[in-house]
Amino acid sequence: MSDYQPKVAIVTGASRGAGKGIALALGDKGMTVYVTGRSTREEDHFLGGTVQRTADEITAAGGKGIAVVCDHEQPAQIEALIKQVEREQGRIDILHNNVTFIHDDLILPEPFWKRSVDLVRILDVGLKSAYYACYYAAPIMVRQGKGLISFSSSFGSACYMHGPAYGAQKVGVDKFAADMAVDFENTGVCCVSLWMGPLLTERSQKAFRERPDQYAPFLEVVETPQFSGDILHAIAADPDNAKLSGQTLVGAEIAQHYGLKDRNGKQPPTYREMLGEPRKQHPARVY
Repeated sequence: MSDYQPKVAIVTGASRGAGKGIALALGDKGMTVYVTGRSTREEDHFLGGTVQRTADEITAAGGKGIAVVCDHEQPAQIEALIKQVEREQGRIDILHNNVTFIHDDLILPEPFWKRSVDLVRILDVGLKSAYYACYYAAPIMVRQGKGLISFSSSFGSACYMHGPAYGAQKVGVDKFAADMAVDFENTGVCCVSLWMGPLLTERSQKAFRERPDQYAPFLEVVETPQFSGDILHAIAADPDNAKLSGQTLVGAEIAQHYGLKDRNGKQPPTYREMLGEPRKQHPARVY
């Protein structure tokens, strides 16, 4: 067994939601966590939350939270973020790409052409920003001979979920993990995409309050966002994580591999039979 423990993480899009929960989970394991996003005031977003608030909660939990205001639609700001972490810490152990663009029309039961065209920004932010972050972080991780790059994904990669823009973004990050892992072979850097189940976030809690009859069944099976953070920490610390590199992992399933339960004491179910399974990468390589 290796005595390696990840010490420095970047979690993008961590003002609230899945990103915040993941950042908090990494922080309460004593990590230094850089949290990024655009929200600097609670009133910036109808759900509240700021990067500084998340950073403060990480520090209060025993880690070290560092807030970085970053507009992930601007590549120069992403590059500056990575350079800041390298300059201040000298390493990056975990880069978790969570940031994306969420529009209120996302959950409307309408065809895509009747929703806002701005939904295309899911691709601009959720795909392009992840590529840039990985591009600038990769040389640092390869140089240190260790690291985990991961992506927030979901069963929307395999089934119809929230429409084509959302689905394409999830398919895209799954493919990022598969193809980047080929380039990372024999470097010590692991690259995975993580399918999360229904999450207990600020947004979902609002939906529960407004439509309790519709969402009541989900309360029995929702995952805390911290659950995904616990999973990512376990993968990063696993000396044999090269076996996972390139895979799209169902969080509820890989958690059982590591003997992890959710923070609420439950063992979240997998939705593989109901919603689909991760794609399998063909072994062919064309250069």
